[in-house]
Amino acid sequence: MNDGNLTVISVDAIVLGASAGGLKTMINLFSKLPGDLPVPILVVQHTRSDEESLLAELIGAETGLKVIEAEDKMEIKPGCIYIAPPNYHLLVEDKNTIALSTEEKVNYSRPSIDLLFESAVRTYLSNLAGIILTGANDDGAKGISMSAQTGGITIAQSPESAEFKTMPQAAIATGNVKFVLDIDEMAKFISDLSFFKISIST
Repeated sequence: MNDGNLTVISVDAIVLGASAGGLKTMINLFSKLPGDLPVPILVVQHTRSDEESLLAELIGAETGLKVIEAEDKMEIKPGCIYIAPPNYHLLVEDKNTIALSTEEKVNYSRPSIDLLFESAVRTYLSNLAGIILTGANDDGAKGISMSAQTGGITIAQSPESAEFKTMPQAAIATGNVKFVLDIDEMAKFISDLSFFKISIST
């Protein structure tokens, strides 16, 4: 590998999108992360809009990280996972604050993975890691492309390991996903990326 093609990277935040099959996959991923992770994780999981979400409770029971259903104007803190509530878009207002929105659905979804990613890209620029997990539509493909264009780290679950392949395949098909990983590989990579500056080929 040519050292001239190495870039040193670090992240200030992680955004993650999932749909069908997401709960089981997120529990598997988050249970493998250290409880003192020094960055926040903001999550959109497609859910039904007409029922209460138990995502925060179910995921929180399986990880050492603090898992919270996001609220408008909530402070963003490291070591916390913020879950979009049903029927609200989860947005990053600035590096310290969450915003919730009831604007129109995107790709038939509210919350929208694309809108989360797009708002986070504007705030964190290249210091953002974006992750697309299992799902049955293409939400997130546009957002992960925006992250790649600003130099962010872009990750997709390997379709072979995904319960539903469409969402990671759509992200990968954009040509803007840098890393395709299974869940064990992803957990280690997130930990390394969050605690240390690492070098990647560009």
